[in-house]
Parts: sequence; structure tokens; C-alpha cells
Amino acid sequence: MNTEKGLRMIQSFLSEQQVADYHRDGYVILKGLFTPREVEILLGYVDLGKSGSGFGDAGGRKARLDFWSDTESTIWGAASTCPRVVNSVRILLGEEVAFFHGKVTLKEAQTGGSWEWHQDYGYWYDQGYVFPRMLSAFAALDRNGEDNGCLQVLRGSHKMGRLTHQQVQGQTGVDPKRLADVERYFERVPVLLDLGDVLFFHCNTLHTSGPNTSTRHRRNFIMCYNALGNPQIGEKKTFQQFPCVVGPDDVIERFSAR
Repeated sequence: MNTEKGLRMIQSFLSEQQVADYHRDGYVILKGLFTPREVEILLGYVDLGKSGSGFGDAGGRKARLDFWSDTESTIWGAASTCPRVVNSVRILLGEEVAFFHGKVTLKEAQTGGSWEWHQDYGYWYDQGYVFPRMLSAFAALDRNGEDNGCLQVLRGSHKMGRLTHQQVQGQTGVDPKRLADVERYFERVPVLLDLGDVLFFHCNTLHTSGPNTSTRHRRNFIMCYNALGNPQIGEKKTFQQFPCVVGPDDVIERFSAR
């Protein structure tokens, strides 16, 4: 067996302890889920000069996002069908899943902005999703450290359920007063990631990130999934009502070779 492939197979399976950690903490990290070659390919599709809409923070800095909503037309969609990701999501949610949407998030060196404290379900609830049977997979294309604005989470905060969200410093975030009252009950953890690491986190896990004050970019992409049996109500139907496609293990390399 190829050494790199064999190591990847070992790293890409969730252990029973990791699953238990996810349910206790609201997140878990799979180290090296994407290979160095896959990261290299994906970085070739990030255009720092053009990608994404800018979202400002209180300090005037901006983080940028590009969105995608299918698994076929972009390499990001292809990556969202990687079995190492999809099968991990199935295990963590404990049921069949559908792809929801994805984002490429850019914090450029020395100019990348902050994100206020929020829960993903704080947004998704308003889109009509009935239950918080949803999660995100946050993949690192650069090393994520505190100096370049890594995510920070409140360990176990998903157990509080959905909190009220409102406009905070020009973004949608958790009510600051409520946050100040509850934050002391949880450990604040910086999410330190190396290239190819993937953070899986519950849609009610409170998270934030600081500005990128370093000389290094912070480029990540986020894949979001919904339980197939989680209904969406209201007029705005954006949910794919079919199981997420599961591609081949080398789906990223295949897409890039088209």
C-alpha cells in the first residue's frame, strides 16, 4: 500500500472516542483528512484578488466569503463529496445526510477581519430548518493559529441550544449580554489546525474568530450538511431532498484533471 494513502486511511476514520468527544464538546478535529497534494490543488482555485464578498468587522478589516450550493460545478463541491468527509458527517449525525451549502473563507495577511460570536443554527433556524441536526466541516488550507485569526469555540456550548441572534458590529451574532452571562460556564478553545485538518462542529456550537494580524494568509473552506430527515418549512426551500453524493476517494484530483 502506498504510504501516503495508507496513512490517510488511518487518519480518515473516526474512533469511538472521537465520536464521544464530538457529542460532549460540540466539535472534533480529524488531523490530515486532506492530503498535502489535495491542499495544493485546492489552493490553486483560490483567487485572493477576486474571490468572495467582503464582510467587515468593528475594526474596519474584512473577511471574504465565496459560496457554492451544489456538488458538481466546482472543485469545492467535489471536495464536499469526498467519502472521508461525508462518511464522517454520517457517523456524527447518526443518520443519512444531504449537502446544504459551502463557503470558501479568506482572511488575507494583515487585513483579514474578525467574525463575531455566533451559532450556525442562528442563521439556519431562520431559513426554516426545524431541528439542529446539522453540522459544518471546516477544512484548513493554511495553518490556522491565533496570530492569523483561527476559530475559537466554547467547548460544550451546543448543549445550550439556539441562542437569540441580532446585529452585532455589522454582523449577525449572539446577543452580547447573553454571551457575557454564559461564557464563564464554558472553556474557550482556540482551534489550531495544520494543512488538511478538518474541524467538524455542531450547528449550535458557539464560535468566533479574531483578525489576521500576521504575515500569513488564512484560507479555509467550509462544507455544511443537514440530516436528510430534517425538514425545512416556509417558502424558501433551499434544502436538497436527496442523500449527499459520495464520490471516489480521489475526487479532488479527478476534478482537477478535467
